[in-house]
Amino acid sequence: MSDPAVTHSDPQPGLTGFVSDWSSDKTAFKTASWGKAMIWIFLLSDTFIFSCFLIAYMTARMSTSEAWPNPSEVFALEIGGAHMPLILIAIMTFVLISSSGTMAMAVNFGYRRDRVKTTLLMLLTAALGATFVGMQAFEWTKLISEGVRPWENPWGAPQFGSVFFMITGFHGTHVTIGVIFLLLMARKVWRGDFDTGKKGFFTSRKGRWEIVEITGLYWHFVDLVWVFIFALFYLW
Repeated sequence: MSDPAVTHSDPQPGLTGFVSDWSSDKTAFKTASWGKAMIWIFLLSDTFIFSCFLIAYMTARMSTSEAWPNPSEVFALEIGGAHMPLILIAIMTFVLISSSGTMAMAVNFGYRRDRVKTTLLMLLTAALGATFVGMQAFEWTKLISEGVRPWENPWGAPQFGSVFFMITGFHGTHVTIGVIFLLLMARKVWRGDFDTGKKGFFTSRKGRWEIVEITGLYWHFVDLVWVFIFALFYLW
């Protein structure tokens, strides 16, 4: 999204040039900005954390001697007298995945320096993210009222409560942080801070529209993690 000045050396021919290019990873790192490199490092470290949480969950579930609660029943809702398994989780997933699409469009219009459309799409993404967090809060409230605690639950294995609150709470925190950051960046886009170089958070120089793309990378990561949580925790 930024326009860094890159000086390219003469390419080496044949296999030697191929090995040289890939060993130095020219396209991925030599032209990458500091901000984009740092967000990739952060996302990599966060991947390890979420992986550890999900592996711990699978280990606890497979090693417990007590029956593991059936997610289809635990997360079911009664709507109009009908028993609907996982309906809330399905809506939450649809909302979050949809927000990934609006964020992608925001990045696209950010490339075009379209302040109005970029701002509106970032605000829409933030609204979808806030909706997801609100539904997650409802889910937590419902389970707590039914007796689920980090150390026990009324349907079987006591580990269920601890892994549920740990994994969904950690992910929900990421979504909340993303919503706050989206609102901050949308305000800056709307004011034209990236065009004027107004002093402030991430806007000390002109042309730093790349922060929209960096925000998008974080948001897509959060959405991708939810896909794994949805598959391993709610569908398994």
